[in-house]
Amino acid sequence: MTESHGKGEVWVFGDYRNYFRNRVTLQLLARARDLAQGLGTKAGVLVFGSRMDEQVGDLAVESVAHGADKVYLIDNPALANYRVETYVNLIVRLAAEYRPAILLLGATRFGRELAPRVAKRLRTGLTADCLDLRLDEKGQLIQSAPAFGGNLVADIITPEDRPQMATVRPGAFQELPHDAQRRGEVVLLDLPDDLPRERVRLISAVRQPHRVEKLETARVVVCGGRGMGSKNKFKKLHDLARLMGGEVGATRPVVYAGWAGDETLVGQAGRQVKPQVLFSFGISGAIQHTAGIQEAELIIAVNKNPEAPMMKMADVAIVADAHQVCLALIKEIKTRLKARAV
Repeated sequence: MTESHGKGEVWVFGDYRNYFRNRVTLQLLARARDLAQGLGTKAGVLVFGSRMDEQVGDLAVESVAHGADKVYLIDNPALANYRVETYVNLIVRLAAEYRPAILLLGATRFGRELAPRVAKRLRTGLTADCLDLRLDEKGQLIQSAPAFGGNLVADIITPEDRPQMATVRPGAFQELPHDAQRRGEVVLLDLPDDLPRERVRLISAVRQPHRVEKLETARVVVCGGRGMGSKNKFKKLHDLARLMGGEVGATRPVVYAGWAGDETLVGQAGRQVKPQVLFSFGISGAIQHTAGIQEAELIIAVNKNPEAPMMKMADVAIVADAHQVCLALIKEIKTRLKARAV
């Protein structure tokens, strides 16, 4: 294959590990396809691994069904287990050879380990934890990411270096519907013989049960802020979410106060949620938080301050004590559930 075949394409690095639950690769492909169409090029995905692991082959097929025009697949038993130096070396070689215009990775622990190493070796810029990606009138990639501790959203471009690189948070984009009729090209590549020796040797590996990341895909999200009053009162939101089959989210002050874990943070510095219903309890509505909930279909806010930005953003605004409303909802739901059981 010649260098021109991949030149100018939009690439996504495919993480096949538990991809059927962690959808970030397929989410990125949706935006990669939009960007590729804007540039008049193709969307590609890089997949490394061994097809002895069925997920590798599955991801190749699913990638095409979810928007990829090309799948660059390196299938070799030596890649059965992830090794950071080997993966970095492979990405760098392929990017240097085929010269994609854009290279995207998920802002997961996996992507955050790979991306800066790849960018350094390619001598290009990297924007981390992006919330949005779009093209300007010149075809430059505009990368929107939190800045100044999450107080601002900055638009960043990489004007000269290529590829333009970014990591994107899970949930930032909606994956395209599965299209079994789509056709794409699978480019089978050989594993180079001259890869550098790994400085870290893998002795053994055991796949642990994967904890489902539900917050980004939950139909109901119950978010709480400092207005809940205390850590013990905040815990009641978990009871409410459980009764409604939802998940709990939190604002940054709540996480910093130790009322909730980092994995519950919703906003610029955390997760992007798109529920059918979002409950907002005791949240003022700072931009750091509201940036993560803008795609919620229905927002119900409870706050003592009727002038709080969240109250103006909400579809339904209730001026009341957040904790008291939470307790009242729990009581009402339990009463109705008990009545149904009779």
